[in-house]
Amino acid sequence: MSNQGAGSVGVAGLGAMGGPIARYLVRAGVDTVVFDRERSTVDEYVGAGARAAASVAELGECDVVLVIVPSDEDVLEVSAGVLAAAKRGSVLLICSSVTPETCHRVALDAEGTGVAVLDAALTGGVRGAENGEIALLVGGDEAVLDRVRPALTPWTKAVHHLGPLGSGQVGKTVNNLCHWGQITAIVEAMRLGRSLGVEPAKLRPALLDGPAASTTLAELELMRFTWYRKDLANAFRMAGGVGQALPVAHTAREVMEGITVAGVAELFDGPGT
Repeated sequence: MSNQGAGSVGVAGLGAMGGPIARYLVRAGVDTVVFDRERSTVDEYVGAGARAAASVAELGECDVVLVIVPSDEDVLEVSAGVLAAAKRGSVLLICSSVTPETCHRVALDAEGTGVAVLDAALTGGVRGAENGEIALLVGGDEAVLDRVRPALTPWTKAVHHLGPLGSGQVGKTVNNLCHWGQITAIVEAMRLGRSLGVEPAKLRPALLDGPAASTTLAELELMRFTWYRKDLANAFRMAGGVGQALPVAHTAREVMEGITVAGVAELFDGPGT
């Protein structure tokens, strides 16, 4: 697909995820418009070839708008600003990790504006964003998704349509439960191995040759462990809505309090590294 087919793409939020996404769009020759509350951050991307929006409302002039801000409240605020000035036929993608209810509230606000709303949750973390290898989990009208794919190609490695609006956030929450559960299990197992006299630095390559192999095991010390409280809180809220208990998630939340980047680095910094 040609980059011209992407149209103009607005990026609201230039943090650890939004910043790299904006850079990949610019490098691909996509007309990229950026907004962030920090003007110095915006200036950095303008210098790289993006255009600056003075407000979120100005992003409404774009064909596609990516909302990549921290919280449900931020998503509602930014989306309202975009929708207030958005042109008919444009598409707003909620790329933040939020609840399906937030996505539906944005869609309700968009009714009558001619703007389509998709939830497009990001997986792959900061390193995935920096490498242009985000896997996107999307909910909403599949025909709308197909229409905006050229705007996604420069910064994704895979795009999965999971169902109606909100399904992307369900997928992200399932992903998060697997992610934090794996981290806690791996750290616990490696600590046990070390206590029994076998260093994690030697254990890991052995385990990577067997059924315990995973990206999490291979790259654990590269991870930041930043968002587990928010991720698990969203999971508990969503599970409560369908009456499902999450005993492993409760354990993961407790155990993650004792897992740090420095601690994991030290765990693997032993004989055999």
